[in-house]
Amino acid sequence: MNPPTNGPVPTDHPPLRVHPPLRVVIADDQALVRTGFRMILAADGIDVTAEAADGAEAVAAVRRTRPDVVLMDIRMPQTDGIEATRRIVGDAGLDGTRVIILTTYDLDTYVYAALTAGASGFLLKDVTPEHLVAALRLVRTGDALLAPTITRRLIERFAPREEPRTVAPHRDLSGLSPRELEVLRLLATGLSNAELASRLFLSPTTVKSHIGRILTKLDLRDRVQAVVFAYETGLVTPGGGAPSGA
Repeated sequence: MNPPTNGPVPTDHPPLRVHPPLRVVIADDQALVRTGFRMILAADGIDVTAEAADGAEAVAAVRRTRPDVVLMDIRMPQTDGIEATRRIVGDAGLDGTRVIILTTYDLDTYVYAALTAGASGFLLKDVTPEHLVAALRLVRTGDALLAPTITRRLIERFAPREEPRTVAPHRDLSGLSPRELEVLRLLATGLSNAELASRLFLSPTTVKSHIGRILTKLDLRDRVQAVVFAYETGLVTPGGGAPSGA
């Protein structure tokens, strides 16, 4: 018979890390669309904290319930999804809330505006239930839903071909090291972490660390915003890649 123990029994397995339920606000002017998404999410244990039929309602619902993610339609009456996204992302008290744009057509002209407003990605409304749930969980972790290549395609198609905007001081590129500038430039051309690592002869872990520092220094939310920022500052140009001498 084994002697009694006075402490917890040791185990070879670490305790499971349990995440709280994912919390989502659905904003769409069509009640049937909202109902469909709510049923899909409820079946997977995701908590829909509120629904909204226009952008102003969405902003109010987000401020009231503080969800992890907002599923935001673009075209809504009164306040549209772009303006609602801008208000949510610009609210310091909602820093933990991410926005996924819902659109009917691939490469909708409004998607670029939504990305520059601070959205973390977009989904087509005919998304499969599995893809929808996976997308919400991905964005909740702080990652971006769009691959950089898709973001670049959107930007090159819809970005105005004009002089780069004046950059706010806290987002000045001069704060980046030469290596970080190089990583940001290549990131904006659509390379994945693995491709960046291969191109720069670095480990994927080192590349990930560089990207993390870039996001922190430039006060950007994710990779999507980093790509948009690279175009807005002229680090790369639509259709032309990196400017000469950059």
